Amino acid sequence: MRIRIIFLYAAAMLTLACGGEKHGIDLANLDKTVDPTEDFYQYANGNWLKNTTIPESESRWGIASELRDRNKEILRSLLVEVAAGDHEPGSNAQKVGDFYRTGMDSARIEETGIAPLQTHLDEIAQVKNFDDVLKVAANHQRLGTGALFSVFVEADFKNSDSTAVYAFQGGLGMPDRDYYLDEGERFANYRSEYLTHLGKMFELLGEDSTAGANAAATVMRIETQMAEASWTRVRLRDLAAWYNPRTFKQALRETPNIDWQRHFADLGASDLDYFVLAQPEFFQELSALLTSVSIDDWRTYMRWHLVNAMAPYLNSDFVEQDFAFFQTVLRGTKELKPRWKRLAEMTDAALGESLGQLYVEKYFPAEAKSKANQMVTDLRTAFRNRIEKLDWMSAATKEQAFAKLEKMVQKIGFPDKWRDYSALEVRTESYVENVIRANEFEFDRNMKKLGKPVDKSEWGMSPPTVNAYFHPLNNEIVFPAGILQPPFFDPKADLAVNYGAMGAVIGHEITHGFDDKGSLFDADGNLSNWWADEDQKMFTEKTVIVEKQFDNYVVLDSVNVNGKLTLGENIADLGGLAVAFDALQIALAKDGHPGEIDGFTPEQRFFLSYATSWRTKHRDDALLNQVKTDPHAPGGLRAVGPLTNMPEFFAAFDVQPGAAMRRPDSLLAKIW
Repeated sequence: MRIRIIFLYAAAMLTLACGGEKHGIDLANLDKTVDPTEDFYQYANGNWLKNTTIPESESRWGIASELRDRNKEILRSLLVEVAAGDHEPGSNAQKVGDFYRTGMDSARIEETGIAPLQTHLDEIAQVKNFDDVLKVAANHQRLGTGALFSVFVEADFKNSDSTAVYAFQGGLGMPDRDYYLDEGERFANYRSEYLTHLGKMFELLGEDSTAGANAAATVMRIETQMAEASWTRVRLRDLAAWYNPRTFKQALRETPNIDWQRHFADLGASDLDYFVLAQPEFFQELSALLTSVSIDDWRTYMRWHLVNAMAPYLNSDFVEQDFAFFQTVLRGTKELKPRWKRLAEMTDAALGESLGQLYVEKYFPAEAKSKANQMVTDLRTAFRNRIEKLDWMSAATKEQAFAKLEKMVQKIGFPDKWRDYSALEVRTESYVENVIRANEFEFDRNMKKLGKPVDKSEWGMSPPTVNAYFHPLNNEIVFPAGILQPPFFDPKADLAVNYGAMGAVIGHEITHGFDDKGSLFDADGNLSNWWADEDQKMFTEKTVIVEKQFDNYVVLDSVNVNGKLTLGENIADLGGLAVAFDALQIALAKDGHPGEIDGFTPEQRFFLSYATSWRTKHRDDALLNQVKTDPHAPGGLRAVGPLTNMPEFFAAFDVQPGAAMRRPDSLLAKIW
């Protein structure tokens, strides 16, 4: 997990069904044998669902997946061209080209094996006490291994113009605490497979099978104790609860075995008045574990987290074993992606803005940025109108909401100021060492923000990313170039189709500023209560309706969606769709009403576009992983949920009371 993403309310798996033609709806994907008032998702997507097979290298598939796949082809052509060139040493082109070329050199990667990690393995072998454990952990936090916990710099929750350093729970190898603690049969199997995987990875490090099995049991025991102390995903959604500023003296009283002053000094942050101890109970347990777990066991744990983090970039034995557990067992994926796809992804992760400059120069037309800005303007106008008309919010709170909307910053396409990669050295000797240096560069870049004003021009996603996000501390909505292209967004396509998909995404991100988490932050991005007490009470009551609706959705025959975990995204979907519909009416009033196309009114095309934007097929394990770990509900439910609450949809498709796609009026969810 990249450092800042915990703050970004991303749209995740965003999709669209428009194309270059004016109508934008692919009629072949509809199933008109289905009554749209009974199952609109099947009506809009039935033939696509019937005829589409998830590729063997994927755990789920949708139109967003197809767009990302095409984006990788674009990146591949850029990377091959750059890698073949002769560039000035130290230039962005040299770094991008050498990073990709070194990663594609599979023969050298096979030849060098584990050797590039030997220095780090030797460091672990020299650990003699728990102070050494923390020192190695600091080094490994820079490497990006995830050992023990994570440290990062962000805006201070109570003063968003200044930075603070945060200590955040971590240290697990599996995706979530529930994978260690859930009593279900499927999770018991995951734990059994994890033990097998751990043992095999230790054997690849040189242990015999008995020693590997013992090491696996050690790691499982330590991580399970960490899991028991970890906050749940639902509890982590309470951002106010993990704003716990501490001085070094205060933290030492709570966690006596963690010398925080030394730890932060090892990370390059020696002059701190305070830091944020995000989950105090986790760190109290970790402090106790530091002395109750033997040093030998800590060395075993550290070796595991080093190899776990670096396995995808080592030789084929490590890559294939890593894939076998994390992709096949946990997500059901059948085949490893081709090396060039993995390298396109990793080069974007390591040098995203350098690669992004090349990307936007060739593939992001000015027209797309202009049209997207106009859509955002329409959506903001529509959102303001909806606030004005709310019958449950007082005038005083509305003024605060207007102020937050007015100050919300919109970023379209790519940054105004590109990231400086001059401190990152990329060589041609070792792919995994390039990955390590990229991780260290990003960590150090983040830590150097301490003591400086927050740079609110910075982006949390690279330009080629097919996604979008809202950042509460910056009060900003961000739409990278990658998502602003066909088939997701087409400046030449029908307005109804664009507003039904891209418009709903824009509305979704705006609404994140006013969901149950975003609403904790004021117009300046500070954690501050801007609500009148009665308004806050009314808002909470309305969010509970959404929570209960999604609690009742069942996937895999027996697993319910977690309404609390997905609440923020579901509020954003509900509000975003309603605001997008209003914005479409604003746009049609300006540009003219085109009437029916392919037998559908603009309003019908709007809702068809929205429903097709979420069509997704999952493998069972991937679906379970999403329900357990992802704050986004599965795609099909994101399509259906908002529609069953929306009178404008009922009118567009003549959905009568009693139909499956229409909730009773007394149970309708409406917030913004």
